[in-house]
Amino acid sequence: MSTLFTKIINREIPANIVYETEKVIAFKDINPVAPIHILVVPKKEIPTLNDIKDEDAEYIMEMYKAIRVITKDLKIAEDGYRVITNCNTNGGQEVYHLHFHILGGEKIGLMRIKK
Repeated sequence: MSTLFTKIINREIPANIVYETEKVIAFKDINPVAPIHILVVPKKEIPTLNDIKDEDAEYIMEMYKAIRVITKDLKIAEDGYRVITNCNTNGGQEVYHLHFHILGGEKIGLMRIKK
């Protein structure tokens, strides 16, 4: 069964695409938590960080290249941004297709407040 992101890659559902190569696609998150909230997704279905294999190295490097290009294009590279990936249930993963969130456009708060 295809993930939501595979359907975006295959153009079965629309997305506001900001970057694309043979191995990676990046688009605006439909529920942004920051002024700039972009998802960077490999075009290969890799369910979680735990599922990355040695042969996936090209996809991972291409994702980091995308982050570098996108943050420069959106003029947030110098001021700063946050890159997050969630892994499995306790990590908050909702779509089981590896992806990085780029958050920027404002000062991003603490990662977690201690209780």
